[in-house]
Amino acid sequence: MKKAGSVVVLWCCIIHLVGAQLLPPNSKPEKDLIDVGGQILKAKWLTKHDTISKKSGRVYFSGAPSLGYSLTSNLAAIFVGDFAFFTSEVDDQKISIVYLDVLYTQKNQFVFRIQNNLWTKNNTFNIVSDWRYYWYPQKTYGLGIQSRLDDAVDQTYSYVRFHQSILKSFKTNWYTGVGVAIDHHYSITQENGSQQLNDEIARYGIGSQSTSSGFLFHLLYDSRVNSINPWGGAYANFVYRPNFTFLGSDGAWQMVQVDLRRYVPFPKKSQNILALWSYNWFSFGGNAPYLDLPATAWDASSNIGRGYIQGRFRSKNLVYLESEYRFRISRNGLFGGVVFANAQSVTEWPSNNFNAIAVGAGAGMRIKFNKHSRTNVCIDYAFGQGGSQGMFVNLGEVF
Repeated sequence: MKKAGSVVVLWCCIIHLVGAQLLPPNSKPEKDLIDVGGQILKAKWLTKHDTISKKSGRVYFSGAPSLGYSLTSNLAAIFVGDFAFFTSEVDDQKISIVYLDVLYTQKNQFVFRIQNNLWTKNNTFNIVSDWRYYWYPQKTYGLGIQSRLDDAVDQTYSYVRFHQSILKSFKTNWYTGVGVAIDHHYSITQENGSQQLNDEIARYGIGSQSTSSGFLFHLLYDSRVNSINPWGGAYANFVYRPNFTFLGSDGAWQMVQVDLRRYVPFPKKSQNILALWSYNWFSFGGNAPYLDLPATAWDASSNIGRGYIQGRFRSKNLVYLESEYRFRISRNGLFGGVVFANAQSVTEWPSNNFNAIAVGAGAGMRIKFNKHSRTNVCIDYAFGQGGSQGMFVNLGEVF
């Protein structure tokens, strides 16, 4: 859970709720921005450490007010933070995260987002929430992979999202569960852009508001202990969402989402990680509302498709692949780097065929904000096709 899209991060404060030192055995002493802040301010309480390796109930905070710039927002005032903690002290207890994101941008966009991924004692239950409110002027590029960057329509809408699920363990690292999902867009307006693109969007169907409401059925495998910055393990999440008119949905339609991730230490036993990601979304059994279709950077963490503006490619079906190599630059872990490449494709409409692939690639810097939760400030520059490029910033790894 993280915020993507800023270019310049101007740290206005560093806040630390002191926690246990979660370092692998025999590692070199770690250093983070909190240590740097403690040294500058000569505040010993910022760098205090406990002697135990994991303490339940201790909160590890990462975040600050900042200024940013992105392809989607232009200049933005941002507060982003995550609160991480453990609910027990067993070795395989997974870290719980509450993520908060508030921003207001030069394009008059306002976002308020709370997401959490909570694990009860001994990982028995996993509680997943995604609650959002957006007031969101944006550009949209129509349906399919063949759209052009300079052919865009201006859209504005309000968006309320409520997704809530609870999963229970049935085998080590395996979980199944159910939830509800409501996505409501209203005050939708559309202007400018070519008449051809406006007509194409109108043919698919868009009105002044839309509602999708349904159930979520999950099958999850997660062997990661720390999802903020995994040093190994795998993640596989299969979600089926049927939407029903009796629940308030405008129409009946269905969705399957498959999210697969693997983290491989390379070289072996190092903290350099080869990370692999496959994200896929298929809708069927009716037409999802235009703004509920899968699109670039509209996954739960707003991160797929670095190198392209949010919403650049959109359609009924989307497939996505990414690989990233994460490596240390400084021995104390304060600085690191990444190189990455990705590929995405969406189906054309109305044929619903995959006809082409859009690729992206880039590199970035990692600055350790909190060594206890392993939270990094991630600053990446990425290139896409057709002259698309930009800076992307996250709190926590991209995936």
